[in-house]
Amino acid sequence: MSTLKSAMRTVDVARRAGYSVQQVRNLERDGVLPPAARSASGYRIYGEIHLRSASAYRALALGTGPVEAKRIVRAAHERPASEVLALLDAAHARLDRERTDLELAKGAAAAISAERVDAVRPSDAMSVSELAAALGVRSSTLRHWDAEGLAVPDRVFPRDTRRYSPAQTRDARIVHQLRGAGYRIDQLRTLMPGLRRGQRTEDIAAALTTRDENINARSRALLDATVALSAVLAAART
Repeated sequence: MSTLKSAMRTVDVARRAGYSVQQVRNLERDGVLPPAARSASGYRIYGEIHLRSASAYRALALGTGPVEAKRIVRAAHERPASEVLALLDAAHARLDRERTDLELAKGAAAAISAERVDAVRPSDAMSVSELAAALGVRSSTLRHWDAEGLAVPDRVFPRDTRRYSPAQTRDARIVHQLRGAGYRIDQLRTLMPGLRRGQRTEDIAAALTTRDENINARSRALLDATVALSAVLAAART
């Protein structure tokens, strides 16, 4: 492992990496930074690899979250380069899936909310199992959405059986698409009442735009992290 051409103190790494002194120590404790050398008096002595590791972690944490970021940087110190690259590929693949789901949600939310559901016939209604199969979800998921007031079916007596009318099926389809795009249950509880009345479509559009911006920011962070991580890999193997 290489050392710094000019040694740094904990405070030097903290300032240059944008962390507090305690955060730098925590990163070393968690294996994100390799163990620092010690001076004769017991003070930590950091090198270039420590600064590069801290910078890589900072960018990765923005792109993948802190848990996965720690895993990737630790791997850069301990595992073959091929394994580190595989972890990065997986992070990019997750973002790509999010982009795909988001685009589907944008189209689905616009198209589904505009569907006409008049001239309803009793034969158009669907059971829980039928709708679950159509959406590719579990029946328990539909029951959860029912309990949360997101897609509430009619109840058919005497057995209190759930039956989804076309309008209620549309609600479930919207919820399904937006959940796939990252919407939380509490967000959907706020949006769905207005959406049923033909309102709040602009709120969904705005929220999806925010989601798009978030994905772009994380993708950019991963790009920045790749540069820093490449330096860590090079330094760790010299």
